[in-house]
This record gives sequence, C-alpha cells and structure tokens, in this order.
Amino acid sequence: MIAPVGHRRCVVTGLGLITPIGTGVPAFWRGVVEGRRGVRTITRFDASALKTRIAGEVPDFEARDHLDARRLHRSDRFSQFSIAAARMALEDAGLAIGTGPGRVSGDDAAVAIGSALGGVPSAEEDHATFLASGPRSIPASLALRVFAGAGACNVAIEFGARGPAIGNSNSCASGAIAIGEGLRMIRDGLATVVIAGGVEAPLAPLCFAAFTVIRAMSTSNEEPASASRPFDARRDGFVMAEGAALLILEEMGHAVSRGARIYGELQGFATTNDAHHMVAPHPEGAGAIRAMRLSLRDARLAVEEVEHVNAHGSSTPLNDRIETLAIKEVFGERARRIPVSGTKGMHAHALGASGAMEAAIAVLTLRERFLPSTTNLTERDPDCDLDYVAGVGRREQVRTVLSNSFGFGGSNACLVFHEAE
Repeated sequence: MIAPVGHRRCVVTGLGLITPIGTGVPAFWRGVVEGRRGVRTITRFDASALKTRIAGEVPDFEARDHLDARRLHRSDRFSQFSIAAARMALEDAGLAIGTGPGRVSGDDAAVAIGSALGGVPSAEEDHATFLASGPRSIPASLALRVFAGAGACNVAIEFGARGPAIGNSNSCASGAIAIGEGLRMIRDGLATVVIAGGVEAPLAPLCFAAFTVIRAMSTSNEEPASASRPFDARRDGFVMAEGAALLILEEMGHAVSRGARIYGELQGFATTNDAHHMVAPHPEGAGAIRAMRLSLRDARLAVEEVEHVNAHGSSTPLNDRIETLAIKEVFGERARRIPVSGTKGMHAHALGASGAMEAAIAVLTLRERFLPSTTNLTERDPDCDLDYVAGVGRREQVRTVLSNSFGFGGSNACLVFHEAE
C-alpha cells in the first residue's frame, strides 16, 4: 500500500460510457455535440397500464461482447454494465491492473460505484417466479445480485483490484459521491487508480411504476424525445434512463510518468444532506448551496474561477427551480453570466449513474472546448433565469466546471473539474 504524500492530485485518464445516446467515448460525445435525444417509448416491458411509458433505453449493448459465458450467466444487467464500462474505461486509459511495465498493482487499485437501485430491478422476475413456483425456484445467484455493492465487487474481481471496493446507494447523487470518494482515496494514499462512477439498470416494471406512483416522472408520452426538458417552463417530471459511466481516476504523478492522456483534473468534492424531506429539496436550497461552496473550498478555488456549471437539471418543476435559486445564491451577480448546461434532455435521468455521466461530460467539455446544450429548453421559465446553453451547444474554452448532483433523501454532491495542466 502506498503512503500518503502531501496533497496528492487526481486526474481523469479514462472513460467507460454506456448511455441512451451512445456507448463508448466517441459515440457518446458525438451524441452530446449533436444534441442527440435518447428517450423513446419503453420496449423493455409492457408499460401500457402506466401513466409514464417512456424511458432512456440503451439500444446497443450486448453483454456477451464484454463478459465470458460463465460470468454472463451469473450476472444481471446492473453488474454487466459495471464490468463492461470498467473494461472500456481501462482500455480508454491505456491501463491494466497487474504487474509489469505500464500497469498498476492490484493492491493500489480501488473501485467505487454508486447506484440508486443496484440489482433490485433484476430480482423482480425472480420474485414472480418464486410466487408461482415456491422456494425451489430461487436462483442461487439472487443473493449475489441484489446488494448495492455487487457492481463494485464484480469489477474488483474481474480486474483484480484489491484496494477498497465501495458501493453506495445515495439515490441520484450516488455516481457523483462515488467519484468524490475516489478522489479522497487517491489524496489519502489509499489507491493510485480508482475505477469510479455510477451504474443503473432500473427499467423493470415494479421499480419503474414506483416512481409513477409518486408522480415524479414525465407523462409526455406522445412526444418522448422532448419529454426531458430541464429548466423549461413546460417540464412535468424526469424521464428515467439506464446506463453506466465509469471514470479512471489516477494519481497525477503516476499518470504523467506513464505518458497518459489526461482529460482533466478532479480538484474538489463535497456532499451534504438537506435533512428536510425524502422527496422535496430544501425550499431555500440550503443543502445544495452548502455542497457547492464546500466543493469549491475543497478545490481551493474562488467562485469567480468557475466558468461553467453542469447542472443537475432533473426536469422536475420543483427541483429545477430550487437549483436555480441555489446557483444564484452561490454565484451572486455572476450567476446570470456563467453558462449553464442541463444535459438530461439528451441522456435522460439514469438515477445514480446520471452524476457520473455528467462528470464525463464535464471533463470532455474541458478537453474538447465545447459547451453542451440544455436540450429541449425552448420556453423560458421566469423562475429559471440563468444563462443556459440552449438550443445547440457551442465551441468555447473553459478551465473550470462545477458539476451538480442532487437526489431523493436530500442527498447533494458537487464535483469540481479543472483543465489539465
């Protein structure tokens, strides 16, 4: 185990992406630049009896392309996404775990994966079989699939990462919190490399219907492509999605020594809780405000140095308004001049994976010098009066991006990314 050495810096050297708008970095980024919209009528199950019948499905994922037959048989979509995205991220980073030149020791490699639901959705079919056929029908793999840490543990086993393997389930902030915990592990000398991010495979009848019961999701079934519309006056709820986004976080000295391509530096992280309500955010945005401020303090940056905000932008009437209020409180008179992107109009809301998808967008924003669009924002809401990148994205160089993730239970997480130096 490596020893802590001062204030160790953390950079992003690889991305593994499985999303409704593209799988792999090139396809995903093309989707972002083009403003591709990944929401369509659900095909995974019969949703005809539900008020919401649309979702962001991943159209091009074949598990057999990423897992051997034995692992394929014993894993569900959640763990399959986890392993596949980790493999993509390591390949993108040009990194392997093991011994020898250009590799990182398994003792110095860690995993942190967040997911709101983990393997619970995949258990729905097993439960139906159990009710029909009794205990003898329960598959041996069920107990190993449903816990939230299954994704992280499967990745650790698959790639030989013997450092900490952490799975958190902090609702829609899970992926961002996992990335933040990865930053802390690298700073504290607990790891040289962390495979960190979020994974979600929630498109199963009961889990999906549960969110319709609480009226959290959009019912714009006739126009699925434009149903997810962050900050738009016509927004009526979020659109659920599936997917995975895993980042390779690497200690800067190690990355530089092996000549790695660096997307950007992760400089700051903070997480707070509203301690207010399970569904509604604090009415004054207190927890979100504090998380943004603490993340900037952790990054040792002033608010004046933030040049772009990748907003949570869930497309729900209350949350978008409160996030706007919080951004204005943090940035004061500058708030209306900082470009803001809410990208869920493209990839929709993959719950615990969303913050990690948006973290990937944030580092690609820095590297590619392109601000993504707040897709589907066509009718301005007076309560959401920031400088949104609306319509289409635009070429623009920024050096610092703040990425917000807020979720049920009052969970808040903010990440600060800076241009690689």
